[in-house]
Amino acid sequence: MAKKTAKRVKHVPQRTCVGCRQTLAKRSLIRVVRTPEGLRVDPTGKIPGRGAYLHDHRACWERGIKSALAHALKVELTGQDRETLRNFMATLPDEGPLPQEEPLTQEEISPLKEGSISQEPVRQKKASADKEQDLQPDREEHKTLGQR
Repeated sequence: MAKKTAKRVKHVPQRTCVGCRQTLAKRSLIRVVRTPEGLRVDPTGKIPGRGAYLHDHRACWERGIKSALAHALKVELTGQDRETLRNFMATLPDEGPLPQEEPLTQEEISPLKEGSISQEPVRQKKASADKEQDLQPDREEHKTLGQR
């Protein structure tokens, strides 16, 4: 009987918004790149240079322009850079809910409640690790056996 191969899950690159520090898929964020000519907004994500990512929300861009973007790009923002970023920011939606992480379900919350996590599995893991360590010969014994 032939084995079925498991279907591979495609890796989705994750990036962090420098404005709100939320991690999302790379494609859902806007990349800002430091180039020799100055800062550029990179909608394709392929322009060479050091990049930082921001949501498409004005609040994240405002926080990013203040200081976080300069720190992430390891550059001091010039007046021209700030103007370029503000012009792009003007095209973004004024308000709207910031993307938030999905709230935990009751099944995910219940093990986190105090007292519901059992210490028994942890103890079992420690005991099995101790047994494995006892079964392995000491390195010094191993060296002396090789010298004979």
